[in-house]
Amino acid sequence: MASLTESPAPGAAGSVDAARGRHYAREMGIVRKVVGVLALVLIGLTGAGPAALAVTPVDIVVEDRAGVLDRNTLLPAVQAIDFYQPTKVAVYTYNGSSSDNLNEEVLRFARSEHPEWISEDGQKWANGLFIFALDPVGRHVGTYMGEDRKVSPEQREDIQNAAKDLLRDAQWTDGTIAGIKGGAELINQPWYRSTAFLVTAWTAVAVAVAGLAARLIVRWRTRTTCRKELARGDASYSSVSMDLQVTELNASTIPDASRYGSTVLEKHRTFMAKYNTATGLANRVHALSPKDLSKRPNLRLVRSYADAAAELDALDDVIADTNALLNRGSAWAPAWDRQLAPFRADLAAIEQMLSRRHAEGDSATAAALRSFRDESHRDLEQWTAELAEGTITPETALDRLRDARTHLSELLKNHADTVIAGFAKNEKEAGLMRKDMESAQAGSKDKYGRTYEPSILGTVYPAYYFFSVPTFNAGFNTGVSSVGSARGGGGSTTGYGGSGGSFSGSGSSSSF
Repeated sequence: MASLTESPAPGAAGSVDAARGRHYAREMGIVRKVVGVLALVLIGLTGAGPAALAVTPVDIVVEDRAGVLDRNTLLPAVQAIDFYQPTKVAVYTYNGSSSDNLNEEVLRFARSEHPEWISEDGQKWANGLFIFALDPVGRHVGTYMGEDRKVSPEQREDIQNAAKDLLRDAQWTDGTIAGIKGGAELINQPWYRSTAFLVTAWTAVAVAVAGLAARLIVRWRTRTTCRKELARGDASYSSVSMDLQVTELNASTIPDASRYGSTVLEKHRTFMAKYNTATGLANRVHALSPKDLSKRPNLRLVRSYADAAAELDALDDVIADTNALLNRGSAWAPAWDRQLAPFRADLAAIEQMLSRRHAEGDSATAAALRSFRDESHRDLEQWTAELAEGTITPETALDRLRDARTHLSELLKNHADTVIAGFAKNEKEAGLMRKDMESAQAGSKDKYGRTYEPSILGTVYPAYYFFSVPTFNAGFNTGVSSVGSARGGGGSTTGYGGSGGSFSGSGSSSSF
């Protein structure tokens, strides 16, 4: 058995944490002094203007009909945004087209689904309301306000522009948050918080403090990210260290005559070398002072440690599952379930993928995907039953799973061709979408940032071998964005179209 390497001493980590706390306190002291000086200067410049309220939204309504927002990220972020006056925030997304009038669509939706968004006379948006609307397919963004919350047309454009860089990069949730933050800053903004006034006031002090403030912000962000990555690495490293002997025992009984077993063993042969490398990285990052954690080069070091530890943590689980499944040990059933999990997730996501706008859900390739999904559910039950009865070997079961996932990959590629043909207007646009779909498959990552799948098949075959439904969706979203950018965007659109009637609520939309 390979020798074990000691992990960092807990006592040393505790003293480092204490030093980090003292360093953080010193930096916060500097920040408070800088803020104090700025406050005195600005009070002199503003003549002690009236205090502005800072109130979080009184209500948040999210109607994500496009299915592009992460509510777990969006809701806490919006709940923490300060407005100058109590404001109800509504978010509406839908999948339209480049020729749509988003203003007209938002009004139609409000009339049919949320009449409380409209004033009693039906001519304006309700008082106290701010609506942020997004069409990720048609590439439109819109902002709408009640009469007591409306801003100038130029400020509406500023709010929309605050979101566009993120939206162009298909970062729908972050773009929505940025847009709402932009609205909160401009809606009911006091005169002494206006851009024109602040430019004049800050010019007097900006030269003196800009450099220091920028450095403090960069250092604070770097230090915060370092700590998150350090915690991620420590969690994985601790798990690997505690299971090290068990991992070695599991590896020693994996049958090397198996094609799957031999490949996993090849990965294991470098396991201890990688573990020792991770240990060295752990010692280096835990020796960093609070000041060191504020430096960008050290962020790369900490992230390397976290990635190395996470890779080992995934691999020791795969080693355990390979041993349990191929030897039909007592834990073979949950090990087999873990191998099926990625495929089951793909099958479960097919219908939602096909129901999206421009997903060509009525096409022949869509029908083939649905038929394959139904057949595969039956196959999975049969394979599991045959494994339990011993009528097929674990290796045969893995072969069947590999073949099924390969077949799904081919069906998804065929459907990608259908979707591209339906959306693209010419060969140039088709080429853009095809490139984005291929790039998504080649460089897909899971929610932990890994480019590999922590399973037996994911260990034996490269990351790009299987085409998954999440990868298909990511490639399609990026492809649509690329085509939208190539088609170009227009300026601001006001008015609510032919169906708007006499409605004249404050609002507009624009392309991104």
